[in-house]
Amino acid sequence: MVQFDETLYFYLLGIIPVMVLLFLMLQVWKKSKQKAFANTPMLKRLAPDRSLFKSTLKLIFLLLGITCLVIALANPKIGTKLETVKREGVDIVFAVDVSKSMLAEDIAPNRLEKGKRLVSEIINQLASDRIGIIAYAGQAYPQLPITTDYGAAKMFLQSMNTDMLSSQGTAINSAIDLASTYFDDAEQTNRVLFIISDGEDHSEGNTIDALENAINQGIKVYTIGVGKSKGAPIPIKRNGIVERLKKNNEGDVVITRLNEPVLTEIAQKGNGVYINGDNTEDAVNFIKEELAQMDKKEFEAKQFAEYKDQFQWFVALALFFLFLDIFLLDRKTQWLKKLNLFNEDANE
Repeated sequence: MVQFDETLYFYLLGIIPVMVLLFLMLQVWKKSKQKAFANTPMLKRLAPDRSLFKSTLKLIFLLLGITCLVIALANPKIGTKLETVKREGVDIVFAVDVSKSMLAEDIAPNRLEKGKRLVSEIINQLASDRIGIIAYAGQAYPQLPITTDYGAAKMFLQSMNTDMLSSQGTAINSAIDLASTYFDDAEQTNRVLFIISDGEDHSEGNTIDALENAINQGIKVYTIGVGKSKGAPIPIKRNGIVERLKKNNEGDVVITRLNEPVLTEIAQKGNGVYINGDNTEDAVNFIKEELAQMDKKEFEAKQFAEYKDQFQWFVALALFFLFLDIFLLDRKTQWLKKLNLFNEDANE
């Protein structure tokens, strides 16, 4: 398994397309100046050893050298040993609402992105707990099973969007029912489900039954509300630009509101607490304290150990490519020219 110490250095790779663009602009400028000086046959006679391929090759070597240096700065490490370790924690499942109402922008940048940020910040506070992720709208979909791989959890979390489920609506009962199947450890004493939603539940009657089943399995259900009670329209965007606002069958603009009473009732009946997600820091700190008070269960988990630095290989490669770039001349290689691979003499 590979991990990086400083992933921020990867932003430096943004210089590569800039350098390619500058190189292309330089070639166009050179060609225009050369045409003003002489025609193509005359240029070939005046500078027979000029090679555009060599210039392109030098650029490729330079870009490869820069790429290797950036990777070296990020300090890649490889886990050389997989071992089983003892860990203590709580099993946590995050059920994230991905219905269209989560596109409302009454909380920046929108409800869904705010909910994803809340989950990500909660994960950052965890140490040895196991986590799972569910996406739900009109139905629930398993996004990530119970795991201790927080990196994978964040990756799956960021990929969640309102188009991933064709069935729209907000069926919280489906999320609770699916979450109940995540906790397969009969000895686990603390099982926690966090529902991140605006509270627009279209299956309230079935939600009560799902809650009772969850309680019988020892699952505590917490709800985190995202949005504002005053409500907001649902923008329909294409390429980041608002095309229209969602309307109902009567042609009126749909206003979606944070339904705190529903979320509060679900949390209370689920032996949990409702948390307003408006202030990320306050919400995360409250959840951190709640989890700290719960009993931890010991379990086994496999993880990579004895990570070894690998930056030196990329430094060596960078020096190699930069060496080639410096000592590679722009003119044609004489022995290759003599081979006449492309039958240049005949063309002349």
